[in-house]
Formats: sequence, structure tokens, C-alpha cells
Amino acid sequence: MGNVDTERIRVSSGSPFEATIGFSRAVRVGERVIVSGTAPIWPDGSCDPDPAMQMRRCLEIIIAALREAGAEPSDVVRTRVYLVDGADAAAIGAVHGEVFGTIRPASTMIVAGGLLDPRWRVEVEAEAVLSQDASETEWLSRDLGRPLIDPEDKEVVRTALDDRS
Repeated sequence: MGNVDTERIRVSSGSPFEATIGFSRAVRVGERVIVSGTAPIWPDGSCDPDPAMQMRRCLEIIIAALREAGAEPSDVVRTRVYLVDGADAAAIGAVHGEVFGTIRPASTMIVAGGLLDPRWRVEVEAEAVLSQDASETEWLSRDLGRPLIDPEDKEVVRTALDDRS
């Protein structure tokens, strides 16, 4: 059963396929943001043939959708990268690393048999969770059975989280 109190926020990128296929670029429910498979298309419909440039374009679109939903790249906890050629993995992975190198989300890179448009070398999905510090604070409060003295004191929270393992 769904939670009727949870608002669903839909983000559009303006793609004509959103209405015809019936999807949103991104959907936010509560603190979770899920970004649909994102192709490397420019507004005029063009697509750069270079795999690294395609990855860059996919991530630009994803970051714009995340921000419209109230998230940042630092909130990303998972990415899925679909390639048509494993030989492109290093170039595409390097661009992923430029954006997510310090964030280090869970990530999967899959060589697919093909993508919807033969010009596409890559397509990317992303998932984000907002207020990660708040979620950790809530978890710690539940675990302790009482609220923390000052949940805004990040050093106290971090120390407690480090001690839980």
C-alpha cells in the first residue's frame, strides 16, 4: 500500500517521448529521487558521436533533473551506465569519475546489445537520497532509543556513526 501523504514530484526534461511513452525524466517521492534512463541528446535532437562527450551530456541532463527535484550530485547513491561497446568503458568511466569520484555512489556498468537510437553509445540512470545526514541522525536516534542531544552537531553524529561498526 502506498503512503497517501507522500507527494510525488515529477520532473520533465521537455522530451516529446515523456508524454507519448508515459514517463518522467525524474521522480521524487519523499527523500528519494530516481532519474530515468538518460540519453545524450541535445535540445535540437543532435548527438555527439564521442562516447566521453555523450556521457558528459547524459550527466548534464541528470544533474539538471536532480537540481529541479531538490537534489545535488552529492546526494546520488546509485548510477547505472549502459554502453553499447565495452571498448568505450574507459572513456565513459573517466567522465563518471570526474563527477562522482569523491561521492562514490554504488554503480553498475552494463554492455547492452543496443540502445533505442543507434547514435547513442551510452545511457545513464541515477538514484539520489536527500538529507543523508538527517537520515543517519534519525537512524542513530532510533538505535539509541532517544534523540541525540544536538543532531545539528555533525562531529558528534559522525563520531557516533563511526563507532557503530
